[in-house]
Amino acid sequence: MTVQRDIQEPARCRPDLVIGREELFGTAREQLASGGSVLLHGPAGIGKSTVLRALADEYAGAVRTVLRCSATESESHLPFLALADLLGLVLDRVAARLPTAQHTALESAITGRGESTLQRDGLALRLAVLSALRALAAEGPVLIVADDLQWLDPASAELLGFAARRLGGTAVQLLCAVRTEGQEYDRHLRACPPDTTAVRLGPLTRNQVSALLDHRGYTGLSRSTVREIHRTSGGNPLFALELGRALAESPTPPRPGEPLPVPTSLRALVLSRLDMLSVEARRTLLVASAGARPTPALLLAAGRDNVEAECAQAAELGLLATDPDGPTVRFAHPLISAALYAEAPAHERRAAHAALSTAASDPIERARHLALATTGTDPEVAARLAGAAAQARDRGAPSVAAQLGLLAARHTPAGTRPAPDERRLQAAEDAITAGEVDLARDIAREVLTRASAPADRVRAWIVVIDSAGHTMTEVDAVFPQALADAGDDPRLLALVHYQLAWRSLIVEGDFTAAREAAAHAAELAERGGDRRTELLALAFQAQTETLMGHPAAPATIKRALQEPQDPQVACHHNGAGSARFRWLIMGDQLGQARATVTALLREVRRRGSVESEVHFLRGLAETELRSGHCGRALDLAGESLRLARDCGIGETASAMLTSLAEASGGDVDRALALAREAVEHAEEDGDQMYLSRALGALGYAQLVAGDPAGTVRSLRRVRELERTLGITDPARGRWQGDLAEALVRIGEPAEAQDVIDVTRAHALRLGRDSVLAVLDRSEALVRAAAGDHDAAVAQLTSAQERLAHLGYGLEEARAAFVLASLTDRRPGPGSYDEAGRLFRRCRALPWLRQVDTALAAPEPAPAAAAALAGGLDGLEGLAAMERQVAALVMEGATNREIAARLFISVKTVEATLTRVYRKLGIRSRVDIVRLAAGRRAK
Repeated sequence: MTVQRDIQEPARCRPDLVIGREELFGTAREQLASGGSVLLHGPAGIGKSTVLRALADEYAGAVRTVLRCSATESESHLPFLALADLLGLVLDRVAARLPTAQHTALESAITGRGESTLQRDGLALRLAVLSALRALAAEGPVLIVADDLQWLDPASAELLGFAARRLGGTAVQLLCAVRTEGQEYDRHLRACPPDTTAVRLGPLTRNQVSALLDHRGYTGLSRSTVREIHRTSGGNPLFALELGRALAESPTPPRPGEPLPVPTSLRALVLSRLDMLSVEARRTLLVASAGARPTPALLLAAGRDNVEAECAQAAELGLLATDPDGPTVRFAHPLISAALYAEAPAHERRAAHAALSTAASDPIERARHLALATTGTDPEVAARLAGAAAQARDRGAPSVAAQLGLLAARHTPAGTRPAPDERRLQAAEDAITAGEVDLARDIAREVLTRASAPADRVRAWIVVIDSAGHTMTEVDAVFPQALADAGDDPRLLALVHYQLAWRSLIVEGDFTAAREAAAHAAELAERGGDRRTELLALAFQAQTETLMGHPAAPATIKRALQEPQDPQVACHHNGAGSARFRWLIMGDQLGQARATVTALLREVRRRGSVESEVHFLRGLAETELRSGHCGRALDLAGESLRLARDCGIGETASAMLTSLAEASGGDVDRALALAREAVEHAEEDGDQMYLSRALGALGYAQLVAGDPAGTVRSLRRVRELERTLGITDPARGRWQGDLAEALVRIGEPAEAQDVIDVTRAHALRLGRDSVLAVLDRSEALVRAAAGDHDAAVAQLTSAQERLAHLGYGLEEARAAFVLASLTDRRPGPGSYDEAGRLFRRCRALPWLRQVDTALAAPEPAPAAAAALAGGLDGLEGLAAMERQVAALVMEGATNREIAARLFISVKTVEATLTRVYRKLGIRSRVDIVRLAAGRRAK
């Protein structure tokens, strides 16, 4: 009988490859055809790779680019190998379309060469992968085929998942397979695009196993034998085919009722085939199974002199499959490699690793092999592992660094420096950076069970606190223990009190307590000689004082900017430079603020710090918005939001600022949607700080949209929140003028005046000139509503001039618009033409539309004006607002036009008219004109 080789054969879309999988194959095919992605999952050997290859071969003709990767367990410790498989051959195609920093990061990761500091925080590389895939998609549809996701190195898996979750709307599809034996597939599905369909491959039925064996040429087997094969294999097609092969090659078939002549485990089945190899060939395959990415050249360098012939022999037996895309030695199935490695004696495994520790080209791989070749502790091995961990950290692979750090700790002799627990704690900190908080917490807890040195214990407590993230209430009990372990050591106490400052802000929302804790931490750090913690604490204190309107803020910022500086803190988004920018922009120093944030943005871009880039893009967008450069602000805010969504950092803040920019210079509906999104996220996170900012953005968008009642609801919440938080500086959110204006529009001038008076007191104390000018603009509306027209015009004229002098272009234009509503329509200062010119200069499109609406309202009729002068002036009992509404009714204005002219809501117009009707004893709008005409005739 001629037996076909199966495991090692490259897949072609043949019927036997999908026997028993017709329905799920059709489901996956339809999903791909509709533009979606597919995740195949199931236990080892269940046929995922077979179905995946068949689908890929069938669908490859429908796309322009196919990117493939397939990992093995031995590769999973090395960062970026799968990334190299995916993008190594297409990097040149997309290089010209990537920003320099992203291209450098991607090239460095793929080749292992270059400046690895560009991706120190890992975010630059994430964005580089995302940009590369988008660039390929711009050329035509892209299909990513990834097999054995469970063995992808953590760095590549993180990058692939990061990109996949953000590729909505692009022509990029994923076709993946993952082993889910004994585990759920949900975490892999979360790393796929939102439109991914998960397809589970279950065991085959007995009839399906029989059909599969027949199609592979294993015919003539009795029904009882097929039943036994099905039972032994558990319906697993790989196991069934291997059992069928063994039976076909056995010279004496089993008698009825006898067990199969082969062990039921795949390992024993694989070993029976290995017996057909020479001793030297088995040793060569063992070295290959131990290697991360074995090639003939690597095996030759590891001392396997006859590698070509021995690999050919293994391929003949179906143990190896030649990689068609390169010289890699690849096992036909990962289980074969795993079984071979597991069955080898320990001394032979150590010998294979020892050979690879000198043959491998990657220093991380060399260090790993050295560790696995060494028993017991060895300071030299530990040092090399620690160095490899540092290299992985610099490459932006903190997860790999954590694994190597734990290996280094295991090989570090007791009593040496660094001590084993020091290296474990470094591994825990790497795990925190990698987002593996459970691992970090477990390491720290383990260290705490035996550590006695205060420094180690406090460092471990800090890891436990950091692992809690924003849920700091869960670690409340840690703080007393950390303080007790710190004793009277100022350096250790500084670390704990810095964390207590964050707790006061996040958990309690207490600015005063947070400020005091930060100041104490800075003092302790200075005494302990810990400049880095001192700078962080001072920057935190300065930011808090600035938001509180505390008079000590300038001095604290000055202290935080004094030399010596820590380069990582100086340009960090929570560092002193950021605190100084916030002080400048809140103090109306827009030019200096722009220069400061531009320099910070330039530096963090050079360093590849994307999180800080998102933050400083927002800062620059805010500066441009204040300056009245609405188009520029909208572009910067949009860029910040895109980066924030790509990296998953600062989305709430970026959505809030983009809402402000959209309401000022873009689309009001989008502004409302973004503001509501920011409010929702802040509420979900329990973030009172950003909840107030998000509500402020929502209130502003509602004002621009013509919903003053909505503005009042939103901004009343902001007022109460900031009162609770202890925020007194009105320059933080600048919502007070909008609230006062909206209150006037809904007929609540008394509350508007209260807002103005309270805010003015704080603005005078802090010297916030632009806030004072905006308050004057709002107060002019209160005066106009009370009938004090001349005083309102004078106050508006002054406010507009001061805002122009300070460089607040949009606020200047808004003052001109209000002034135009109180004066006539003649060209020149105080006219709608002037307001329109200023809004056009700012590119404030939503505000320009309001000017157009006001201009479209009918001109006051001379007869109506005369009737108003001679008639309504004689009507007693009407308030100023009621007289203005009545006058506009006489002009023929609709309720909506009246609302736009008087900056009030339509509901306020309706309520005002109801009061007019009641006071004058009339029933309709027509009666107002008739009554005024009658009074004039008298």
